[in-house]
Amino acid sequence: MAVTGYLAEFSLPELFQFLDQGHKTGLLTINGLSVDRNRNSQSHYIWVHEGRIVAAAASLDQKGLLSMISQRGWLSDRVVSRLAQVFSNKTPMGLCLKSHGLLEAEQLKVLFKSQVLRRVCALFQLQDGQFEFQTKVPLPLAEMTGLSVPATEATLMSLRALRDWTALKDKLPAPTSGLTSVITGQPRFRLDALEWQVWEFAKGTVSLEAIAQQLRLPVEKVQQAAFRLSVLSLAEEVPLIAPSPAQFKDNSVVAVPQLIQESVSKGSVSQSFLQNLVSFLRSKV
Repeated sequence: MAVTGYLAEFSLPELFQFLDQGHKTGLLTINGLSVDRNRNSQSHYIWVHEGRIVAAAASLDQKGLLSMISQRGWLSDRVVSRLAQVFSNKTPMGLCLKSHGLLEAEQLKVLFKSQVLRRVCALFQLQDGQFEFQTKVPLPLAEMTGLSVPATEATLMSLRALRDWTALKDKLPAPTSGLTSVITGQPRFRLDALEWQVWEFAKGTVSLEAIAQQLRLPVEKVQQAAFRLSVLSLAEEVPLIAPSPAQFKDNSVVAVPQLIQESVSKGSVSQSFLQNLVSFLRSKV
């Protein structure tokens, strides 16, 4: 059974999160949508095994990996041609070459970074595209280095390197929203400095724009870091209700997040009430 859709409705980070958390195995095909209908859109193929990306290519001919090796001059065209003929399709090509002493482990890492990580990063620039995920598809052993990366980690690396966030602008949390942790303990991912700073505020009581002011950063940078934390399933956006400027003069008026936190500390509010309140606030946003 195939899963199809458009990136405008289901973003690439959300799609990779679905593949990773569901431990999916299969082929993800992405076709970029061109404004010019007379031009053929380029296809991108990403193979996933149990939620981990194992290979990526621009075609299905399974010649991409050997072509990259030949272009780097690591093996001659004659050797590459011979390998293509005798390859057994029982072991990933990269591991096969390594076991025969034709490539080193570091060379496989270079190939994987170029073949998979750079290609995946480029996909995050797509304004829109159509995707299809098929499960009953054999793995392309001739395209595989033997290395893999969790789809969510590939997303994190791609988002950190992303310069143009236009395609994901509508997916970013609102500046007036807060961020709350959805895990216990510390994150298992290696967060960068900004992600750690934003993570420290993930208590559901401070808006992203307030965090940006305190960190002296553009609010867009904080929104992007918060989005990355959400993609990693470390935190989620929560709506905040801020008092009006006139209400700030009235000491009897307390912002809802502060009121909730004080009530919880006093034990006067039940957990079910808090959950219902959050659901209500979300319905109003």
